[in-house]
Amino acid sequence: MAETATTADTDVSQPWDKDNQAWWDWYVSLAENHDKGPEVVPAPPLPDVEIPSDADVIAELATPYRLTDEQIAFFRSNGFIKLRQVFSPGAVRKLRAELVRLLEAEFGVDPDAGAQDRFLSLEMIWPDHPLLRAYVLAPRLAQISADLLGADAVRLYHDNVLAKQSGCGRTPWHFDDHHFPLDTNDVVTAWAPAQAIPLAMGPLAFAYPLDVHRLVDAVTFEKSGTGYDRGVARVFARNNVAVNETPFEIGEVSFHHNLSFHTAARNRTDRSRIVLANTYYADGARIVDTPTMVSGDWQKFMPGVGPGDVAASSLNPVCWPATSE
Repeated sequence: MAETATTADTDVSQPWDKDNQAWWDWYVSLAENHDKGPEVVPAPPLPDVEIPSDADVIAELATPYRLTDEQIAFFRSNGFIKLRQVFSPGAVRKLRAELVRLLEAEFGVDPDAGAQDRFLSLEMIWPDHPLLRAYVLAPRLAQISADLLGADAVRLYHDNVLAKQSGCGRTPWHFDDHHFPLDTNDVVTAWAPAQAIPLAMGPLAFAYPLDVHRLVDAVTFEKSGTGYDRGVARVFARNNVAVNETPFEIGEVSFHHNLSFHTAARNRTDRSRIVLANTYYADGARIVDTPTMVSGDWQKFMPGVGPGDVAASSLNPVCWPATSE
C-alpha cells in the first residue's frame, strides 16, 4: 500500500493476539453486504461415486498434472487460473467427508446444518491427519504451483480449511500479499473446493490482469468497517476492471498469485462451501522485518522463525520437487 499517515483505525503494525478463528470472524466483518440477497436455494447434490481408498488418493495426488505454455502464460498475465480435473470426483467426496468431520469436532456443529451465517476456519491440519497430509503436501498441487511461478522448489506456508456456511456474507476484496509475511511475490494458493461451487454458493471472483493491484495502492486498509472493501470496489468499477466469477466444477481447482485481487459473494445455498486452500512459496524466501496483525497467527505456521529469518521451519516442508520422505 502507498505510504499514508496512520490513525488508530489504520495502524496494523501490532501483532495479531487472538486465535485463527477470531481472525476470520474479524476479517469477514470488513466486507460490504448491502442486503441478505435472495432466499436460500438448494445446493447441487454431491456426486454419487465410489469413494477411493487412502492409497488410491495418495497415488492420484502424486501423479503430475501437465500444464500447457498457454496456461502458464495466462496465470502470469492474470494472476489466477482455474484448472479442471485436478482431483477426481471420488477424491473430492473423500476430502469433503474428512473436512466435515474435523469441522464438527472443532466447532461442535454440523457445518451444513441450516443457515448459520459464519465463516469457519481450521489451519495446520496436516501434521495430525495422515490422509489430509496427502492432500496438503500433494506433489500434484505443489508441482502446478512451482510451474506457474517458474520456481525450482516450493515450500508449504500453511493449509487452510475454509467453510463458508449457508447465509454467510461476502469475503472482502483483498490480495494475499497483505496476509503472508514473506519477502517474495513467488507465492501461490491452491484453492481446492470440496464440492462443486455454483454461483449461488459464492465462488472466488478474480480481478484481472494481475497488475490491477496497482490501481488500489492508495486505498487505505482499515481495521474496522467496510471502507477498504468499498474503496477497492469503487476503483475497480471506475476503471472497468475485468472480474472472473464463474462456477467451479467437481475436481476443479484455482491457483492465485499473492498479488491477485479476489473476493467471493454470499453463500445463498443450503450447504457450506468447504474448501481446502494450500499456500506454497518459492524456497529461499525470508520473513519480512515487520509482520502485521493482518498476517494473523503466522508464527503458528513457522515455529522458531523470526522476522528476517529464512522461512523454513519443520512445518514448511519442500513439497516440490517431491521426495521419498
